[in-house]
Amino acid sequence: MNFTSPFSIAIVVITALALLGMPIGLSMICGSILYLWMAGMDMGTVAEQFLNGMYSNYIILAVPLFIFAAEIMNSGSMTERLLRFCNVLVGRFRGGLAQVNVIQSLIFAGMSGSAIADAAGSGRMMQNMMTRENRYTPSYAAALTAVTAVIGPILPPSIPMVIYALVSDASIGYLFLGGVVPGLIMTAMQMLQVGWDARRKNFPVEEPVPLKDVPRITWQAFPTLLMPVILLGCIYSGVTTPTEAAALAAAYAVIVSTVIYRSLTLREGYNAVLVSAKTSASIGMMIGGALVFNYVVTIENLPESLRAILTSWDLNWWQFLLLVNAILLLLGCVLEGTAVLLIIVPVFIPTAQALGIDLVHFGVVVVVNIMLGLVTPPYGLLLFIMTNISGSPMRSIIRDCMPFLAWMVLCLALITFFPELVLWLPRMAGYGG
Repeated sequence: MNFTSPFSIAIVVITALALLGMPIGLSMICGSILYLWMAGMDMGTVAEQFLNGMYSNYIILAVPLFIFAAEIMNSGSMTERLLRFCNVLVGRFRGGLAQVNVIQSLIFAGMSGSAIADAAGSGRMMQNMMTRENRYTPSYAAALTAVTAVIGPILPPSIPMVIYALVSDASIGYLFLGGVVPGLIMTAMQMLQVGWDARRKNFPVEEPVPLKDVPRITWQAFPTLLMPVILLGCIYSGVTTPTEAAALAAAYAVIVSTVIYRSLTLREGYNAVLVSAKTSASIGMMIGGALVFNYVVTIENLPESLRAILTSWDLNWWQFLLLVNAILLLLGCVLEGTAVLLIIVPVFIPTAQALGIDLVHFGVVVVVNIMLGLVTPPYGLLLFIMTNISGSPMRSIIRDCMPFLAWMVLCLALITFFPELVLWLPRMAGYGG
């Protein structure tokens, strides 16, 4: 490798700027401009790639809409009513409140598609509920909230899967379906671990909800529970595209919070719009930067070069997936998940196709890897969020996360070596891959 080549210098500049605190999207744009200048190419190509990529991909609109829907849910009382309903289901068992944490993430997953929204919204409420009267240690509550939030983007809808579809041209609808079985497996594993912890640590038993209150609580939560049914029903019936379904989810969340529950104030609505705009702008800048940098990567013919190298190693499909898992798990320790999806994953896609790996299967494996990165030290973003919310030391939260992380790695291994766990449901829906 020539360390004085334009591409090598661009990589150094991008890394240096990111380490100095510049957003990774802007860092990639700056590095790409430098590359084009050093290569004697038209630097206006950066603007062309940015604008063409951002404005010709209708699918990108789904990202801010799902984010806004999640913010509205957390601002209104939809999340609170959801938690009460989950408490009716599993709250009466030993460690029931911890099981409520798992179940609410499972249901919330069908509404927001964002692990961050889950942890920052319903996760904050669960932290307060679990630590009240010293029922659970703050570190265990924080760790459980972090690992259950990981379920969100694996089950449909999923913002990371939308971004993967952007870089791979895989079907969003089938990607969403492919995440269902892995998400349910991961949920079951987390519930098993909570059940084991409940017996070993003698977790408290919550006061059972009187039977006479069950219909009322269920009825109050019914509009919230209807949201994933409407959302996914519209996608798979063909009534809407995934992007239109995201708009429908946002509109439905606003209507339920303002008209039915009457719990969303004007100030809360404004704050939800503001937070959604900031988050969407951050993700949008990263997507734009990645589109520009991916143009540079294409010029350098890096994906084909990597495919040639891996082909020379004579790897079969499962050996390649094992290598990808190892690389993505390591990168997840130090890089933000969206950056990995936009920069690293496109390089692997040609090789995956050459080895006959289905892109829906590959996409679900990639997304699970990236979600594990959210709870993997030292960079795990969910760990930082829950440290801030709970006030517990990071090392205590990491310690309590470890058993759950082991289960999630096992789930990753299962879906890696048994593709039918991912592809069974999409094929039932007519997928021909």
